[in-house]
Amino acid sequence: MSTYTPVALSEKLIVPNVHSIKIGIVTAEWNKHITSVLKQGAIETLVDQGILKENIICKEIPGSFELPLAAQWLAQKEEIDAILCLGCVIKGDTPHFEYVCQAATDGILQVGLKYNKPVIFGVITTNNEQQAKDRSGGILGNKGSEAAITALKMLMIK
Repeated sequence: MSTYTPVALSEKLIVPNVHSIKIGIVTAEWNKHITSVLKQGAIETLVDQGILKENIICKEIPGSFELPLAAQWLAQKEEIDAILCLGCVIKGDTPHFEYVCQAATDGILQVGLKYNKPVIFGVITTNNEQQAKDRSGGILGNKGSEAAITALKMLMIK
């Protein structure tokens, strides 16, 4: 059994031109009690890393299935440097889980490749609500914060 090692979120990155970077965040409203915590973690991490709060553009959308289109709308804006896609899909008793997760995954990937910008997959896909809570500020950290760090690291290597 592997041991979880969280990303070092406290590490201050040296991001060139950090005050001019604009980050878009699209957050699914479905499972809002989870996704709102992901969004808050992402915003706090970006601000801690030097991103100006006014340069963080937040949009809420109905669910994780809609994340790729919302990300594409933001990616079309030249001033947006990176997009975080935050959502939470909890497995139920039907195959709906697989369809939504696959569509979100494939769509988010395609947007990043099409627009040549970091479009970060920050969607929690879990078997139950406790696993989602553990990954949204619980014992396994905050995947929204990790998505923010991933976006900044990607911008640093471009």
